[in-house]
Amino acid sequence: MNTGLKIDFVSDVSCPWCAIGLNALELALQRIGDALSVDLHVQPFELNPHMPPEGQDVLEHLAEKYGSTREQMERNQEMIRARGEAVGFTFRMDRRSRIYNTFDAHRLLHWAQLEGKQRALQHALFRAYFTDGDNPGDHDVLVRLAQESGLDAQRARSILAGGDYADETRRQERFYLDQGIHSVPAVIIDDRYLVSGGQPVEVFEQALRQAAQAAATAS
Repeated sequence: MNTGLKIDFVSDVSCPWCAIGLNALELALQRIGDALSVDLHVQPFELNPHMPPEGQDVLEHLAEKYGSTREQMERNQEMIRARGEAVGFTFRMDRRSRIYNTFDAHRLLHWAQLEGKQRALQHALFRAYFTDGDNPGDHDVLVRLAQESGLDAQRARSILAGGDYADETRRQERFYLDQGIHSVPAVIIDDRYLVSGGQPVEVFEQALRQAAQAAATAS
């Protein structure tokens, strides 16, 4: 019997572990196959909500935020690169030189959900930032990614030029903060089960199977 689950994937465009986590989650869903149907929503979280439009040098930012040395950062980046490769995501750390504001990207993701293109846009945003080194706050970049994801470019530009979906995005951000989510990715299954971090495929698969079993038993 096919079991349905709701998944909220709380993440930020500038979070490398979120790119790893989304790919790992999707691989876990592929392993489970047709026994499970999923309603997956990407939910907004800003790691750096006060980041100015011009952004900040990534090494400078990490040193200020976490007190990391250059050697620690390089080791961490290599670990992230390897974890990404294991789930089919390509990190090009040499191309990612700055941290940017991601609020407008989240506004577009909210719209993309209404249009049924949200996951495609989320993947496009991760690739643009972590693989290609593009600025996910740049409106021209965002319009291009929206079009590549099957969305209307003119409507995307109109949204970005105004304040569409700003209130909805901030409301969702506040909701998850109020629920105790302070790091991402946070994967919430059926509003009951939380998987934190960019976990391996096996961890997501186990959590999904357990949640599906619980849902089947309850029904």
